[in-house]
Amino acid sequence: MPRFFTEQIAGDLAVITGEDARHIALSLRMKAGEPVTVCSGNGTDYPGTLSLVTPQQVEVQLEEGIPCRSEPATKITLYQALPKGDKMEWIIQKAVELGVTAVVPVLTSRCVSRPDAKSFEKKLLRYQKISEEAAKQCGRGMIPKIEPLIGFGEALKRIAAAQRGILFYEQGTAPLRQLLAPDVREIAVLIGSEGGFSPEEAAQAMELGIPAATLGPRILRCETAPLAALAMILYEQGDMDSPGKQGVVL
Repeated sequence: MPRFFTEQIAGDLAVITGEDARHIALSLRMKAGEPVTVCSGNGTDYPGTLSLVTPQQVEVQLEEGIPCRSEPATKITLYQALPKGDKMEWIIQKAVELGVTAVVPVLTSRCVSRPDAKSFEKKLLRYQKISEEAAKQCGRGMIPKIEPLIGFGEALKRIAAAQRGILFYEQGTAPLRQLLAPDVREIAVLIGSEGGFSPEEAAQAMELGIPAATLGPRILRCETAPLAALAMILYEQGDMDSPGKQGVVL
């Protein structure tokens, strides 16, 4: 069933405008009376029926809201050291599909890509659009936020303040399974760029009480590591077990 996000929900009526309205009317050629799912972005799905369809505005008559089944109970924020090229776009798309809550780009000492504030602002708009498209495609109940670029020190402060922070580092020794528990529902993970982390950065993180774990004996690319980390954490937390048709490859 087609799925759309909108904050314009009042009672049993939702209003969709902009690009999504044009998509419904002109690309999908949907008509009044057809079913859709509307999501408010807070994890609630509203089955509904189109009552007005124009390229400028679409109105949906809503049924009672239900919790979105695809949202994991574990909230994971991915702090990703900025990779070069378009790898960040791939990481964001796949991380959203897996169930990440937010992605925070981080500038570390070994990042090859070091954009200025103006150029990164343009990238950020693109990143958020990728997150929105991925959230629609995979049936998410919210659109993960892609936050502005921050420095390594600021990232460590935020990760240390989370319920559970984890640094993934090739020389880490903390067993991932022992860092997780059913009552741990807010996790922040830090992943390096192509060059990983310097020993000084790893030491700085561990001094703040952030344990260092590995992703196994093989060296993973920077675009593979965050996806492996997310999948492993969500599996261990029981968030990969879902009834129905979720998990089907499209």
